[in-house]
Amino acid sequence: MAPKRGQSIEGSDEYDKFLKKLAEYHEKRGTNLETAPKVGIRHIDLLKLYDRVVGEGGYDLVSDTKAKPLMWRKLAEEFVGKNQYTAAQAFQIKNIYYKNLVAYEITNHWEKEPPPKEILEEVTAKGGNVMSRTLENFVKPPSREEKLAGDGDASDASPSQKTPKEEKGDPSEEPGSATGRISRGLRHQPPQRVLFQPDPAAQGRRSNNNAAPSPTPGPTTNGINVASYFSNAATATLASYEPTPSYPLTLKPITTPSNNPEYYRNERKRKLEANAGPLARKYRNIMLPGTGFIGPNIYVRAQLALQSGIPDEEAYALHHLVKISHERGDKYKFEQFPGLIDALARKVLQATGLFYDIEWDVSYEDDVPETDEELLDGLSGTSGLVSRLRSRQPKLVDDSIMDDKFESELNRIIEACLVIRNMCILDSNAVYAAQTPLVRDMLALVLNLPDHACIVELRHYALDIAEQTLRYIDIGAQDDLYQSLVAQLRSSDRGVIVTTLRTIARIGMSLQAPKRLEDIPPMTLRRIQNWLLLEDDELRSACLDFLLQYSSFADNVDTLLQSVDLASLARQLTSLLSHGAQAVPADAISEAKPPDTTLVPVPKLSRSVVQDLLTLDEPERSSEWLRMCFLPDPKSEMTQISLWQAYQGTFSYFNTTHPHLVAGEFIKNVSAVFAGATAQVAGQNKYVIRGIRARKAPVETGMGGGSRASEKGRELLRCCWRSNVPVDAARDPVTGIFSAPTVREVECAEWFRSENEMLRHILATHLRLPLAPPKLQPLQQPDGMDIDSKPSTELLTNGHASPPIDPNNLAQVFDFASADPTTFRCHWGTCTRVSSDFASAAAPSGSTTILFARHIQTHLPSPTPSTYNLKSPSKPSASFSAGQYTTLTDERNDAAGLPLGAALVLRNIARFMPKGLDGEGGEEGEEEGEGVELGEEFFDRGVRGKLFGVLSESATLRHYVGGVLRGV
Repeated sequence: MAPKRGQSIEGSDEYDKFLKKLAEYHEKRGTNLETAPKVGIRHIDLLKLYDRVVGEGGYDLVSDTKAKPLMWRKLAEEFVGKNQYTAAQAFQIKNIYYKNLVAYEITNHWEKEPPPKEILEEVTAKGGNVMSRTLENFVKPPSREEKLAGDGDASDASPSQKTPKEEKGDPSEEPGSATGRISRGLRHQPPQRVLFQPDPAAQGRRSNNNAAPSPTPGPTTNGINVASYFSNAATATLASYEPTPSYPLTLKPITTPSNNPEYYRNERKRKLEANAGPLARKYRNIMLPGTGFIGPNIYVRAQLALQSGIPDEEAYALHHLVKISHERGDKYKFEQFPGLIDALARKVLQATGLFYDIEWDVSYEDDVPETDEELLDGLSGTSGLVSRLRSRQPKLVDDSIMDDKFESELNRIIEACLVIRNMCILDSNAVYAAQTPLVRDMLALVLNLPDHACIVELRHYALDIAEQTLRYIDIGAQDDLYQSLVAQLRSSDRGVIVTTLRTIARIGMSLQAPKRLEDIPPMTLRRIQNWLLLEDDELRSACLDFLLQYSSFADNVDTLLQSVDLASLARQLTSLLSHGAQAVPADAISEAKPPDTTLVPVPKLSRSVVQDLLTLDEPERSSEWLRMCFLPDPKSEMTQISLWQAYQGTFSYFNTTHPHLVAGEFIKNVSAVFAGATAQVAGQNKYVIRGIRARKAPVETGMGGGSRASEKGRELLRCCWRSNVPVDAARDPVTGIFSAPTVREVECAEWFRSENEMLRHILATHLRLPLAPPKLQPLQQPDGMDIDSKPSTELLTNGHASPPIDPNNLAQVFDFASADPTTFRCHWGTCTRVSSDFASAAAPSGSTTILFARHIQTHLPSPTPSTYNLKSPSKPSASFSAGQYTTLTDERNDAAGLPLGAALVLRNIARFMPKGLDGEGGEEGEEEGEGVELGEEFFDRGVRGKLFGVLSESATLRHYVGGVLRGV
């Protein structure tokens, strides 16, 4: 039953225990608990809200707008739903958690003492940081009454009854001026408008200068006729006065039914809804037929029409479903329309009713009665389905004449099967169909229909569905569908044979465990061998797919070799290795691969290599270093600071005795060494060098600095010894707790010129073996007759001289005997050997440390001529030159097609070759003799010669044929 409106909390024992514990906590704290808070019409589940907030890091972190912006709004959308009031509902959700759960969170989750209720539950939920809130640092916000009391007078009189306060304005302002502040006092009378009056003194000066005094009698002041002056001035002002221009009124059109009919339609609709009764309001959002409702979309309409069982409706539905599945098969999914695949399968099952007196029904109950032979189990599939079908009386349909009813029904069945076939091409639909037991029952029944010309198309569609769906399920050898597929291999229809072979080979292909193909008749295996002789690549490919899957188990290989002609099968498979081969020049196959543009760090040269470079002066030293560690690449770039830091880190230790270049000169030298390298400024002031990139391995340049010309292009050797380096403590972003300092294994990654240098580096730097003391020998006086003899320059100690130490003789450099008591561990790559492992192998007078050093030497790479850019002194024979022909390849330039299938089948046969064809009887020696004879019979001299030829001449199959020969 659907929950009622407003009831959105699912009750459970866990929820009840949580509420009981929460109620006891609030009762002990003295606060109120709202057990079923509501936001709108939705009840909020306090347990789920508590788990979500604690899972996000707690109340303080969720309320932090920088760490988790709009987190309360996301929680509101999750618990209430997204709507136009989400912003307000977010605060309601926060307030519910604040009042009911925040103190409980601090006590139970963080195991701390919560703030008192006076500064927690009894104040607003605005802000955060409740865990750090105390009575000393928390300022309680004033209430609304306190704000009103502080803003105005404490009396209860209304503002209109209070005496206005005296306005203290600017004394320079005129009373009633517009610039003054508006107040509640008495308004002043606005000043009277006075027309402009010119200055009388200025007017008098102009009159005296231009004309004589007027003879008009009248009162004068200082010789000026005052009345005449004011009269003339007022007349001039009035004459030049211009009234304010008038502007036309902006008219707003009146809404009438003629100019805005939509407004009146909406208004009438609103009034009708307002005056509607309770029944009309209940069905207000449901568009009933005849009221403009267009009905469901074509997908739902077609599914409902198919489920109706009415022939015309079925024809309408299947017509549109065939078109939809063909044009929109990538978006039309079974999971979006529950019941669609069952309706289609039910329709296909009606095909049995055309040939047998049977009508199937489907039950989706747990207990399906076995007495009803026409009832199918829709939950777990039906067993013994084929036997039920064959027990029924078949109808007489031997002729090819079909009436109109039979033909229309068969067409609808074929269209339903075509819809399933089109939709199963999509992997998600194939997985959905594989999980539907009714589909497997449908396939088993369709494949066991009588051989009639009218159902050929239906059988092909069923095989296509099986090919797509059986990849995701594992069916046993006794399953009706498996037996039906094996029986199809006896057909004479090429299309049925090809599809069936591919289907059987793909059974359970997407599952982890391999699938063994059982109960394949020997006659079928011989037919497959004969099909390999046909000039039909598609049929051959299907046969090889089947044989590859079949030969993946030793028992099947034994059965295969007993059922077929061994020599013939071996010749057929080896001949397919060169199928479609094309002769190409030897150098065309070994074309250079596209350059690897993966960015790698700058190689770190060893101390010995750097000391050899120090024999050169700048800028030749930096040029040599650049040629060794970098190569030109027009599409790559690196920052100037990283390049400068790599150069500085290499030579900074020797800067006091061998000064290196300054940054500007070094960047210029990069462009001098590599012609295409240029210094540029990228976006956001990023200074880069474009046109070079670091090498994966530094190389010898053959231009000095310890490098010989004969070794030009040889890669240096990398030290892969792993050492532990300390790692600083890290702070957890959620809890804020610092983790304890740890160590991390890193690779040494230094590059050396020789194996001895690297071994000496490991013993001295990583293992820290003690150095051997110098051995003193008596100083030999030179022969007096040798006039060319010179006194020894070696160190003299009490008449003794220390002989020169050979750096390649490590016994003269290190004291291995004194290091034997220490246990050393090998850290090269993933090796875990220790020096104590060699104690038993060491002689009584030998040293375990020396044996351990020899063990380390086995890890060290040694330069081979193949790593040089040198030509081989002798060319190989033309008969064994690799790359004389190539076969079909895929987009990754790997072997594909019939040659690859034949090579894989031969590999399986060589791997699981039985000891003899007769597993019973005979002595052990005889069985071993039979095994040798069987292997020699299958992989005879001619077959092995062909395999060796492919191994030497085919660039695409060389690795696969090598696996065959290793098995042989």
